[in-house]
Amino acid sequence: MYKRILSAAITLAISLQVSAQATVATNFKPTGQANPLSPCVFCADPTSLEYNGRLFVYGSNDHQQFIKNGKKGENGYGDIKSLVVFSTDDMVNWTFHGTIDVAKVCSSRWNIAASWAPSVAWRVKEDGTEEFFLYFANSGGSVGVLKANSPLGPWTSPLSKPMIDSSTGGVSPCNWIFDPGVVIDENGVGWISFGGGDPNNQGNDLQPNNARFAKLNASMTGLSGKAIKIPAPYHFEASELNIMDGKFVYTYCSSWRDRKDADWNAYLAEKGINVSKPGACTMCYMVSDAPTDPNSWVYKGVYGPHSTAPNNHSHLQKYQGKYYHIYHSGGLLQAMKDKNAVDANASTYRSICINEATVDETTQTIKQVQLDSKGVAPLKPLNPFELQQAETMASCGGVNYEDFKNIKTITSKNTLGNDASENMYIKMAPGSWTSVRNVDFGENGARSFILRAKGTGTFEIRTASKGQPIATMEFSSTTWEDHVMEIDPAVFKGTKNFLFLVFTEAQGVQFDAWQFSESDVSAINTVPEDIARPTARYDLNGRRLTNTQNNASIVIEQFIDKNGVKRSIKRANRK
Repeated sequence: MYKRILSAAITLAISLQVSAQATVATNFKPTGQANPLSPCVFCADPTSLEYNGRLFVYGSNDHQQFIKNGKKGENGYGDIKSLVVFSTDDMVNWTFHGTIDVAKVCSSRWNIAASWAPSVAWRVKEDGTEEFFLYFANSGGSVGVLKANSPLGPWTSPLSKPMIDSSTGGVSPCNWIFDPGVVIDENGVGWISFGGGDPNNQGNDLQPNNARFAKLNASMTGLSGKAIKIPAPYHFEASELNIMDGKFVYTYCSSWRDRKDADWNAYLAEKGINVSKPGACTMCYMVSDAPTDPNSWVYKGVYGPHSTAPNNHSHLQKYQGKYYHIYHSGGLLQAMKDKNAVDANASTYRSICINEATVDETTQTIKQVQLDSKGVAPLKPLNPFELQQAETMASCGGVNYEDFKNIKTITSKNTLGNDASENMYIKMAPGSWTSVRNVDFGENGARSFILRAKGTGTFEIRTASKGQPIATMEFSSTTWEDHVMEIDPAVFKGTKNFLFLVFTEAQGVQFDAWQFSESDVSAINTVPEDIARPTARYDLNGRRLTNTQNNASIVIEQFIDKNGVKRSIKRANRK
């Protein structure tokens, strides 16, 4: 048997010899701020789903247009042909899963013009298999659909054309056939809303006549019957659907058109309701218990104010018993402008944000949400003893969208890894860093740290981005390796509000994952001397897999080597 005794005092002395004066990269999302969701990726038009305890958020990939425009100029949206994917289980530390390259997914069957404003849904079939559906706006002319067996793909195009266009029954006249919103009811039936634009030839300022609602067929890839009109006052775009206490809740963004008091008062009298008319570009909602009857929809008011973005799009999501208003703003771009990090004429690149919403499900009432940069509080601590991906962060400095790459290059996919980027890492430059929030080391603390990376560099762990390091490591490897250092459990103990992973020196560094090992109260760890002992398997979200969970194509396998050190390796799933 092999015994390893931790030498905490010596480790601490070595760790503190390195100065914290090395320059660190600028961040554009303050450390204690939850908004925007991503500190380095422009994204918008959010939708979301809860799956296996995690919240997955999808959105339009504004950053694709930002890169196309040379990081300057106005976001014209026309070159956005991919969607972004993030997930979390604590609402402050988000894993970026990269992009879904919708153009490439669909190209073998039909060619898209753009991919904006997704809506996502999933269900369990009678045979126990799971299906995920991702609907998107194909520019302003049609709605497409993708399908997968997990929230991260791989995604396929089940159709050889758009799912909804101007020839679909009940759609015309509709100026913009886009912005789908999908929900599945308690009977497993899918429903979709869509449409937008200024008043069509049968509409007016109060009733533009572009909001549509329809039942989906059994395959969720077509309509069952014709679409009907939702009489949504001052409707413009951004459809989404929820179901509360058996009733349908339709949310949308209001227009910029004039609001005449006479028109509004006549509308209130006709509907027998008493509610203020919506301001321009606000998020409104309507409720119905018979959604295929246009006359059943009741306007309830505004719940989402106009943010700092040029337009408005949101999704109302219930997660872990609370409701959240997920929307986009212009905050990240403004922060970059304030620090002269982007061209002064860059405009309308948006960022996804989240604030808590107050909802009464029994009355389908949503109080107006207060938007702020502070965002939501952590739902739970981050567990440092579970494998954490490098692309999981609360904030960062010196990390750009382009720095997220795939370990395994798949030439048929884009550089951010189509199908939500299997096997990602981050390229780190000198001074680059990532941070996580609310990290709980427990009473025993941590005895060692694993950095999975390659390249040559100096790595520090800090509790403030410009503070003294509490542990330091020098590493060098030409292949992916688990670089291990022993640390002092007395230092890595209890809850840390912030943990910064800083690369003060970096040459060809690629950062993949990290993990702490918990200290044994006896400070002695005994393991077999002659074998590498498997301990656990995780998917790329860091969720532990059981023997019956074999959906993941790539898994992270942990083992203890003969020296008693916990290590990890990514490999194809050995089902």
